[in-house]
Amino acid sequence: MTAIANRYEFVYLFDVTNGNPNGDPDAGNLPRLDPETNRGLITDVCLKRKLRNYVALEQESQPGFAIYMQEKAVLNNQHKLAYQALNIEPESRKLPKEEAKARELTAWMCKNFFDIRAFGAVMTTDINAGQVRGPIQLAFATSIDPVMPLEVSITRMAVTNERDVEKERTMGRKYIVPYGLYRAHGFISAKLAERTGFDEADLQLLWRGLANMFEHDRSAARGEMAARKLIVFKHDHPMGDAPAHTLFDAVHVRRVEGESDSPARSYADYRVDIDKAAIPAGVSVQELL
Repeated sequence: MTAIANRYEFVYLFDVTNGNPNGDPDAGNLPRLDPETNRGLITDVCLKRKLRNYVALEQESQPGFAIYMQEKAVLNNQHKLAYQALNIEPESRKLPKEEAKARELTAWMCKNFFDIRAFGAVMTTDINAGQVRGPIQLAFATSIDPVMPLEVSITRMAVTNERDVEKERTMGRKYIVPYGLYRAHGFISAKLAERTGFDEADLQLLWRGLANMFEHDRSAARGEMAARKLIVFKHDHPMGDAPAHTLFDAVHVRRVEGESDSPARSYADYRVDIDKAAIPAGVSVQELL
């Protein structure tokens, strides 16, 4: 299939209940916070990881949908697959001198790895497969309201070491956010999609991933997470018909009237409005969730 022909932006709303959506390893795994506002943060890397995991489950063993950045992957070995497929001998840290062969290597990586085709990759390691700028970019997600992480003590009946076997139990701690509704913005470039081959089937897979990735990412640490809203802006022109911020400003997330005095504890405490009159000509809006 040919690459997508339209530019897109999207607003993605999701929430967490009694869980830690994205722990900060520099802060003892405390949920990430903006220290000035106490609003919760979730990194783009965290969201991309969940999308990669979803694609790996849905498209398991399907040609063209391998995942490049995965747990315990040896990146040089991933690059070596392209050299072997194209019968090219790798030279340490260098691409082939023939520009056509170098482009062919990078194109092979795009064709065979979904996350390279979507997000891009820097593959200039010892076995060099080039560099790709992906058509999809995600911003950090930020909670609509400030969140108040709680430190919860937990107990375990088992012990780790034999010397502790006489202890009745061992203690531990975990952090949770009682409730937080998060908003993330995404960008999809049709012109960059032309370079990686990101096509309509890939785009539909992305939408399915955003709608369902939390359903296959359950864990005791993350509590209950759910995708709540996916608002997609589609431009008629591949270069776009309006600035992204103009479209994002048309989406308003507010507390339900009469509920703003108490902390939010569910998605029902919010309302989402789209000011369709503010959306410029040449851009259509669709709610996929």
